[in-house]
Amino acid sequence: MTMRIANHKSLLVLFILASWITFTVFQNSTKLWTVLKLPISLHHWNFIMKSCPEAPLHPAVSPTETELRIKGIMEKLEQLSSTTSTHSKATLLSPQDTYCRGDQLDVLLEVRDHLGRRKEYGGDFLRRMSSPALKAGASGKLTDFNNGTYLVSFTLFWGGRVSLSLLLILPSEGVSALWRARNQGYDRVIFTGQFARGTSHVNTDCTLVLNSSAELCENLDSQDQEAFYCVKPPHIPCAALTHMHSKNKEVSYLSKQERSLFERSNVGIEMMEKFDAITVSKCNKKTAPMKKKCKFGMASTIPRGHVWKDTWNPVSCSLAPIEMKECLRGKFIHLMGDSTIRQWMEYFKSSINTLKSVDLHEFGKFQNQFAVDLDKNINIQWRKHGYPLIGSLTYSVKEIEYIAQVIDRTGGEKNAIIVISLDQHFRPFPTDVFSRRALSVHDAVQHLLLRSTDTMVIIKAENSREMHNDVERFSDFHGYIQYLAIKDIFQDLNVGIIDAWDITIAYGTDNIHPPQSVVRNQINTLLNFIC
Repeated sequence: MTMRIANHKSLLVLFILASWITFTVFQNSTKLWTVLKLPISLHHWNFIMKSCPEAPLHPAVSPTETELRIKGIMEKLEQLSSTTSTHSKATLLSPQDTYCRGDQLDVLLEVRDHLGRRKEYGGDFLRRMSSPALKAGASGKLTDFNNGTYLVSFTLFWGGRVSLSLLLILPSEGVSALWRARNQGYDRVIFTGQFARGTSHVNTDCTLVLNSSAELCENLDSQDQEAFYCVKPPHIPCAALTHMHSKNKEVSYLSKQERSLFERSNVGIEMMEKFDAITVSKCNKKTAPMKKKCKFGMASTIPRGHVWKDTWNPVSCSLAPIEMKECLRGKFIHLMGDSTIRQWMEYFKSSINTLKSVDLHEFGKFQNQFAVDLDKNINIQWRKHGYPLIGSLTYSVKEIEYIAQVIDRTGGEKNAIIVISLDQHFRPFPTDVFSRRALSVHDAVQHLLLRSTDTMVIIKAENSREMHNDVERFSDFHGYIQYLAIKDIFQDLNVGIIDAWDITIAYGTDNIHPPQSVVRNQINTLLNFIC
């Protein structure tokens, strides 16, 4: 990518927060963990995206128009006394001696503060932890009445003794603090650019928004809608930027009181300690009709599915076992995004023994990857997304490009499959950074599908990750907002969604890079779309 001299600029986008919860269930005498997740209502985003089938491939988009597309409205969430499990109450509605498989089980949760007062607002962020030995789980939904009460509803997908657990990950006060803090600064991560000067190099500061009176190098995408800046070294051209690395900055936009909400003792608090296990039986219900095979473009449900015996089972369709090598014969798979989609690349290479890596003569951990099977004519490529790209190890930026740029020059055809993942590297930055990138990629995909209607485009949602890892920068609260945003932004296009969020929640991995069994099920969904 080319760096050029420019002045800095900053952007701001706002969103509305509401509440939503997911849960997971587990069988046998061990804990069945319930998951709850917050938070945003996206129905008000509908004005953002307008389908433009007759639009030119490269229409001029003014900065003002772009700002209008990504502008939302943020609700102010008051900082009141925080939620506690001590006085909160969970009630199983319509309890029975025996439940039937397929029944819906409803739990009414009433949350209270440390003084025992029922909270008069919603927004608590709850989720589950899981036991790896159980290998079963499901996500569901929550109704937030915005008065301190929640209705948790889930389907009993299998029989046996089932225990319930509901964990409070973040009280609504913590959610409010994280939302405010995230949108307050761009400097949680420090980037250092390395400029070549003969046989030596010069390092300078780089970032998304750089408040400096010094001369700057500016990296713009093809539509001039996104930028990344570096301080220009004296007497060295901007084009000499070759490498980059980053580190977390010791900065926080949370008050001391707010930071106490995220101490380990306050995260993942059990809300249903007094619940007894329930019995789930097959009963005499008729055998469920055979589900259709999962295909590209099928409507989704809530929940999307469940995990049983370490296998992902969608609600609305059936995933068939697919022979990978035959399915991918003659295909070109373009994987674009972060390390969670690079994990797919590694899985493909380990699963297809005839797939050979091609040396692209790049440097560093984030080097692009390409592998081919000449006999089956299988081509698989992983390409990193553009800035921001967080990494403590030095990586080359000579080949770095924004995904929209790559898609714009992709011809597309019936054997081309593009899989896009935009997630983890955007969590430490204000939401305008992610929304702007998602909209840019959306427009590029829209143009691609106009010139090549038979190209398959898949959006891989982000994985859930570690619960206690640097909450202000990387909390799953930030990830969940992005998960909802990406689904809403792409809803007007003929693209497939692989709901990695729902899958990783159901598995209870709490790991940005989940085990191979989870990756296998994500990729099996892709193979069912293709074949």
